[in-house]
Amino acid sequence: MTDPETGPVKGFSIKTVPVFTGSKTIFFYIIREIFFSFFVCFLFFFFVFFVNQLLLMAREILAKRVPLFEVALLILYSLPSIIAMTSPFACLTGTLMTIGRLNSDNEILVFLSSGLSYRSVFLPALLVGILISLFSFFANDILLPAGTVQFSRLYRRILFSSPALELEANSVKRFKNSVIITGQVTGHVIEDILIIDRTRDGERRIISAREATLEDLGEGNLSINLIQAFVQSGKENLKKNYDYALAETLSYRVSQDDILEGVYIINAREMSSVDVKKEILKQEGAIFNNLDGEHRRITEDALVLENALRRGSSEHNRFDSLLMDWSYTVNAAAQIRKDRNFSIYRLEYYKKFSIPFGGISFVLAAVSIGLMTRKSGQVVGFVIGICIAALYWGLLLIGQALGTVLNFSPFWSMWFPNILAISLGLGLTLAKAAAK
Repeated sequence: MTDPETGPVKGFSIKTVPVFTGSKTIFFYIIREIFFSFFVCFLFFFFVFFVNQLLLMAREILAKRVPLFEVALLILYSLPSIIAMTSPFACLTGTLMTIGRLNSDNEILVFLSSGLSYRSVFLPALLVGILISLFSFFANDILLPAGTVQFSRLYRRILFSSPALELEANSVKRFKNSVIITGQVTGHVIEDILIIDRTRDGERRIISAREATLEDLGEGNLSINLIQAFVQSGKENLKKNYDYALAETLSYRVSQDDILEGVYIINAREMSSVDVKKEILKQEGAIFNNLDGEHRRITEDALVLENALRRGSSEHNRFDSLLMDWSYTVNAAAQIRKDRNFSIYRLEYYKKFSIPFGGISFVLAAVSIGLMTRKSGQVVGFVIGICIAALYWGLLLIGQALGTVLNFSPFWSMWFPNILAISLGLGLTLAKAAAK
């Protein structure tokens, strides 16, 4: 240190603090604040969206006297889907609460006055969004299929220990080769039961009874003892060619394999993205192979017809038939992507990426909106986060309906809410930059 009159003063020195040191401190400070808010919001969304559904499932099974430990395991195996859906919304609301509080407390103003830019706020928030999105994708794409398998195994074991779980009052249960429709249930007695099935030799049967009782045969096999039964059977049209019989008592057996088929079927939502992609390619291959075979047949017919017409043969009827076949093939090719099951698989494939990585798009929008809040930043951020989450979920449901019913592009159906959030964030950021 130097005195203007006496010169250098011994024992004193000036230490320069690099700018990046303060920037690093602020970087981790913002990350810590966002993670804390994320955890609080995660708990909120967890309870609001999913706990009620889990409790309903637990109550339904507990009513059948299923052990509490097994109910807890079923809930545990359902957690991956809860985490995957909750994380992006918690990321949105947590970021809004954090940035809103920093702005309302003038901490953002202090950062800017220290020579830092808005980049020092965006970068840590974006990093948190990326980490949460990866975690959500891991839960949705890896933990969810694994949890589904374990859930299915446990539910089957529970069902085998008490097959009557699947038969309730006034219900319709579909098994592998049969449909069972039940009336009122009093104790162990089922009133007005109707069974529709098909035998191994292709015979169709309709069985009705005034009353029925259930009997557990062990090893997952179930016997329905029918009282005053009426059986109508036939191989083709029951109205034209059928047999019928009456019986005071009749035992109808539902095998373990039939119960297994109807217990739990893994759909596209509960598969990994790799498995869903394989199923899509498999369905596309099967459809296009059929079309290729049909196309080759029509092409061969067209060549034969061309030669016949050159010889002067009268083939007008065959020509009309060929045109109809060709038109059918073209229309079938156009309808490939309108198949509902096929559309569901494609929607779920894009959904497996759009929802988990929605955290990144949410962060971009949340930071821009949070910088606009002046008072009660955390409260305002939480309210805005709830509104945006509800809007996002509504747009996602609309997109899923459009993709399934109207054959709208599955990519745009699932990614439009994310693109809208990113556009909102970038638009607000550019507007704020232009205003300065």
